[in-house]
Amino acid sequence: MAELDRLVAVLDSAAGGLAGVALVGGDAGIGKTRMVTELSERAEAAGFAVLVGQCAELGDALPYLPLADALRDARGELRAALDARPVLGRLLPGGTDLGPETASALTQQQLFGSMLGFLAAQPVLLVLEDLHWADQSTRDLLVFLSRMLQTERVCLVGTYRTDDLHRRHPLRRVLAELKRLPLVTAVELSPLDRGEMADYLTSLGGGDAQMIGEVVDRAEGNPFYAEELLEAAIEGSSMTDGLTSLLLSRAELLSDAAQRVLRGAAVAGRRVDHDLLREASGLEELAFEEAMREIVSRGLLRPSGEYGYAFRHALLQEAVYTDLLPGERTRMHSAFARLLTARSGAAAELAYHYLAGHDLAEALSASVEAGRRAERLGAPAEAHRHFEQALGLWDRVPDAEALAGMDRVRLVLRTAAAAADMGDNHRATAQVREVPPTAESLERLAYYLYDSDDVPKAIVAAEAAVAAASPGTAALAKALATLSRTLSWGPRHAEVRPLADRALEVARATGASDAEKGATIVLASCAEFEGDRALAEELFGSVAVQGSGDLAMDLRAIFHHARTQFERGSMATAAVTADRGVRLAMESGLSWSTYGTDLRFLQFLIHYMAGEWTQARETAAGFGVRVGKIPEAILSSFALFIEVAMGTPAVEERLTWLRPFWSDALVAYMSRGMAAEHALWRQDPGAALEHTTAVLGAMDPADAGNIRIGAVALWALADLGRTDGADELLARARRAARPGMGFEGRAWLARAEAEWHRVHGRADVEAWRAVVEAFDVGFVYEAARARWRLAEALLASGGRAEALKEWERAVADATSLGAKPLGEALAELGRRARFTSAQPGVLTGREQEVLALVAEGLPNREIGERLFIAQKTVSVHVSNILGKLGVSSRTQAAALARKEGLI
Repeated sequence: MAELDRLVAVLDSAAGGLAGVALVGGDAGIGKTRMVTELSERAEAAGFAVLVGQCAELGDALPYLPLADALRDARGELRAALDARPVLGRLLPGGTDLGPETASALTQQQLFGSMLGFLAAQPVLLVLEDLHWADQSTRDLLVFLSRMLQTERVCLVGTYRTDDLHRRHPLRRVLAELKRLPLVTAVELSPLDRGEMADYLTSLGGGDAQMIGEVVDRAEGNPFYAEELLEAAIEGSSMTDGLTSLLLSRAELLSDAAQRVLRGAAVAGRRVDHDLLREASGLEELAFEEAMREIVSRGLLRPSGEYGYAFRHALLQEAVYTDLLPGERTRMHSAFARLLTARSGAAAELAYHYLAGHDLAEALSASVEAGRRAERLGAPAEAHRHFEQALGLWDRVPDAEALAGMDRVRLVLRTAAAAADMGDNHRATAQVREVPPTAESLERLAYYLYDSDDVPKAIVAAEAAVAAASPGTAALAKALATLSRTLSWGPRHAEVRPLADRALEVARATGASDAEKGATIVLASCAEFEGDRALAEELFGSVAVQGSGDLAMDLRAIFHHARTQFERGSMATAAVTADRGVRLAMESGLSWSTYGTDLRFLQFLIHYMAGEWTQARETAAGFGVRVGKIPEAILSSFALFIEVAMGTPAVEERLTWLRPFWSDALVAYMSRGMAAEHALWRQDPGAALEHTTAVLGAMDPADAGNIRIGAVALWALADLGRTDGADELLARARRAARPGMGFEGRAWLARAEAEWHRVHGRADVEAWRAVVEAFDVGFVYEAARARWRLAEALLASGGRAEALKEWERAVADATSLGAKPLGEALAELGRRARFTSAQPGVLTGREQEVLALVAEGLPNREIGERLFIAQKTVSVHVSNILGKLGVSSRTQAAALARKEGLI
């Protein structure tokens, strides 16, 4: 089948190191499960581990149900990877350690990051079936994996029913989003035509041609319907019209005891435990086993796992369940609820059965507990759903507060927190407004309003929270910290420091550690804004040095501490701090959280600036090329710094993927800024000026980024031989500078000044010397680029000897880094200036030996064998020789060596 071939292509791509996602849709019974089963067999044969998870109709209440189902089958390397990630182990049956009661959004980030790492352990085919029943957290995980998987050997397949997706079904939006991603292949299964259906029935051992023809006429191209019709015909039953009637007619052939058991299984769901089903049926052991044997022999249920059963198809379970009488259904749900309570069953499942059994008191209690557990599993959407369900029952149940274990106000605040954690701050603010205004509720309202970008209302709420708080209380500390946060960077910024100081004082006195850390970070930000970088670094460091138990706060503090060290030019200490943060993020599964991502970028930038480009390239390799959202585009843009500097072929492909996101200011600043440099290296200053003009046009004039982009724009103008707009570019860069600016900002400003002189035809030696000195603090590549221009300026002013010295230093650094475009520019300068090996001491003894063998026409492998050195070492020597001789090929190097009498 063409559809199977497309799935196999995704699997083959994953085997080759390019992860893929396939979404398989089709009507119920069309053959989705049959197709992924065949794909699974092929995957196992190809050495993939196969994990299959099944959603169920009550799955909307049970967070990550299909994921938990799939993880149960992890073996070998995958089991070891699972055991190393406790946040995933909590999903497994019997997982009692649910972790601390932290923010569910943070736990979800941990879980998602851990799942990504888990899948990278070995080649994996992960199948999630019946996504139309998936809970929101599972849908969110599906989106995350579809966006983040890049080079892992992972094939992710999801199936869903198209006939169940009504206009407002939550999966519709997810499918629309996923199908736009480059990683995703959409496969739609259509009804079989008459020939395909006849072949399928024949493969099942169908009867005579007349029987097959009659089945084909009735089945409407649906394989499952056809299979049931064929089974009925072979058994001598009538082939009734309609799939539901047909399925029920087969169930009606069972004995009374077997029908009773089957109805109980339908109430339990798609899968059911053996002992639980026996107790629910009320049958003795032998009678139950006889009934089960009858059901299994007729293919209605099949053994599943070690101790349970599953319906052969979800349609069968739905048909039997729908056929139950209302009273019968209520009674059986109540029975399952009692049995599950005795077994300490999942709270979400208990809530489902108690509610369906009309036991509202127990449903409320179970819903609150289910919400708590969902929070700790990192499923904020399900936590919110359960808490809202409990609130809906509150007024209908006597003594609700005792059943819930908290008062209604506390439950509403918890519900609002879950809404905020799932990214719905508008719902969070609406729910907080339902409770009486207190210091706590007003502070939370201010917090959610601020995160919703409604700053004026956030300030009003925060001021009301401060006014409502009692003196010397933790509530006052939190209210003051939140008020200082809401006022930051606005017209009332002068009030921020006194408020944060007061918040810090009250927090320390009352032991409110979260408010203390929040206030300290606000004070550090104030110090940085005011130019006191030493104080800012000290304050960020005081928060970063000790773990608070709040991972988000810890990562935020470590990032800012490393950033301030970096901006001071202290690369070694910044590297140690950033490495600690990256390790913490990785160990806690938060590598893909906001500050986890920021720390990885900072780690990359430190290696990049320090000239440690092997490590920088390894980090950048994790910044995916195929992007579909702005956060991914931002991360991808980071990789351009080193790819453009090294002149790698990946630049063009990455820019192609990033181009649709240039409407975002940060993406444009980084990727279009680097696209401009890429164009300049390719001798296209017109394109470079177009890029920089677009970036500056969208940038706030006060943004420090104006300095770097302005310097690049001036480089383009100089190469074009134009002066129009140069004065304004320099003035804009100067206006964007601020007191206490880091060394990199000061260096780029010096670069802008030097480029401005170049635009006006002046080779200003002192201006370029200032650029070299500014970047020499800790930016190897930019210092080498500045030396290139300094050598040019020195040559123009007659300082040939010093020019040669700066040129040699730049060549050595460019060669060591592998900065090919800069190396080529230096080679061109060397040719024009005739900086050759005739100058004494330019080539080392080993380089002269290599040059002699190059002149003989030997390849690097044979040179290495002659000199007993590695082929890679020979390659480095050859690159150094080409740069020092100012030539671009081995042939030119040999010719020049003979001319100069070097060999």
